[in-house]
Amino acid sequence: MNISDVYAFTGRPDLYAPGTSFMWTDEYIGKQLMEVHLDPDVDLASRKESTIRRTVEWILGRTGTGPVDILDLGCGPGLYTERLAARGHRVTGVDISRVSIETARERALQRGLDISYINRDYLELEPIQSGYDLVMMIYTDFGVLPPEGRAKLLKRVHSSLKPGGLFIFDVLNDRDMSVKLPPPGWESAAKGFWREQPYLALSSSFFYEEEKVMLTRHIVADDVRGLETYHFWTRFFSHPDLKDILETGGFTGCTFHEDVLPYGTVWEGDNVTFCVARV
Repeated sequence: MNISDVYAFTGRPDLYAPGTSFMWTDEYIGKQLMEVHLDPDVDLASRKESTIRRTVEWILGRTGTGPVDILDLGCGPGLYTERLAARGHRVTGVDISRVSIETARERALQRGLDISYINRDYLELEPIQSGYDLVMMIYTDFGVLPPEGRAKLLKRVHSSLKPGGLFIFDVLNDRDMSVKLPPPGWESAAKGFWREQPYLALSSSFFYEEEKVMLTRHIVADDVRGLETYHFWTRFFSHPDLKDILETGGFTGCTFHEDVLPYGTVWEGDNVTFCVARV
């Protein structure tokens, strides 16, 4: 590894420029993520168990009585789908991570739950012809997508919902955006989250104020895989931003809620907006 190679990656990228690598389909990183997903006491890959329970109750408070058909996009290891299925709802979970889907299937089998899981990028998922009463996407996934990705997602969600069906998702709102910019840092390890061999990881962040977008970038280098970059984009939204995006996508009756999550860090409480939109 040459320092000049590292330096070439340290400049401010163009808005929504991709990294050289994709974390969510990496088998080794997927196993590290799974340990975090399944820890009930941390808000990282998934939210805390207590917060998940609270969120599920809030969502079901908007679906009416009786069992409904639910599609969970970016379902991870099934922490929401399991609770929904246990309440008698018919649930399908979709995730791009093979490790997540395999874990979700194993957990459903162990718990005797009938849940359908699909290992696929939800942006490439064909609309389900039979339709769903509810499509949900939780833990601010909507904001990681570039504008064309959001438009593609909304088209697929709209086509997958029954008339009158709901799309419920959460985003980071534009309250105190600059406070949410992580500081730079670095890590060297013999083995850790990013690699199973010695590596160096450099982390930095950039704020695109006019577009309300933040980039968190990790440059990871080791002697086996060389130098790779991971880009994590986050878009912040106001209520008018969301209303315009959703109505352009064909949704109506949009409502926004900042009272769902418990208060804590800048990633919780009223910093997170839950959106409910109807077709």
